Amino acid sequence: MKTIAKSRINEALAILAKESKLLVPMKVNGISKYAPWGSEGTIQFEEVNTLLPPKDTLFPHTEKMYSYKIANQEITELNIHDDSAPQILFGVRPCDMQSIKCMDDVFLTKSYVDDFYKNKREKLITICIGCTKTAPTCFCDSMGVDPSRHEAADVQMYDLGDSYGIEAQTEAGQTVVNKLQELMEDQAGDPTAVSCTLKVDASGIPAKLSTMFEHPIWKEISRKCIGCGTCTYLCPTCYCFDMETTNNGNEGYRFRCWDSCMFSEYSRMAGGHNPRPSKNERIRNRFLHKLEFFNERYGKNLCVGCGRCIAKCPVNVDITLFIDKLKEVAADEPV
Repeated sequence: MKTIAKSRINEALAILAKESKLLVPMKVNGISKYAPWGSEGTIQFEEVNTLLPPKDTLFPHTEKMYSYKIANQEITELNIHDDSAPQILFGVRPCDMQSIKCMDDVFLTKSYVDDFYKNKREKLITICIGCTKTAPTCFCDSMGVDPSRHEAADVQMYDLGDSYGIEAQTEAGQTVVNKLQELMEDQAGDPTAVSCTLKVDASGIPAKLSTMFEHPIWKEISRKCIGCGTCTYLCPTCYCFDMETTNNGNEGYRFRCWDSCMFSEYSRMAGGHNPRPSKNERIRNRFLHKLEFFNERYGKNLCVGCGRCIAKCPVNVDITLFIDKLKEVAADEPV
């Protein structure tokens, strides 16, 4: 296996940063996230995962879509905004790599292509590092993800102790590996097999949920939810967004920004009607989307088992406990 010594990883990063924006896991002002290499902060390669997912690499928190100018009530100038540029996402974990696959399904398939996402995705190279340990809240292997690797990454790396094993998995990945040849050496070594300590049996859940839309379990599970939206903003696969327009005289621009289905305003219609008037309907929608609807449409769970929502929910709403509870009740049986 080709390897790079950890003592030379900064040399590798410097090479990769020459031609692309290089994003690495860092702790910045106390928050772990993916940030540009060389910016102020501490690199966090040894951490299990970042608090903030790499979602905004492709789907920014706030994104300008187009700007315009108007004269005599007609558009005289329209400029589509495109801030896409070559990027390398270095050190992404397998669960977050799976989340990118989910986002690809949403924004690039089923007859719909989102050009803002597409332009960024085509210029992104992903370098995955397999996990050698898991957090108490990790359960990705219960959701069909191998914590040691991901086949969709352009480059797969393995933590071998004093070095990283490195394998190209795509043509773009091979280009990256070629740039690092001078730093590589041959070394025998096997990646560490790892599994999550938190386990949940998700088999049969999509089919069972399809019969439980009016089940009293939703009232039970939503009772302690406070509707803060923390789960959706930390989730690597939530993609709800709102679009707004900013006008300044005869010119303006439209932008989109993250939103949350856990907020009452999200589903409120112009006439005031809200099909999800309480947190009961909103948490039902969230869990059905993660565990049933997405699976029916794309053939995979929208939950990747990263555990961020479990770790940071202020009232301990736990999706794994919800799945366990589903196993215990019949579809027509009250909680």
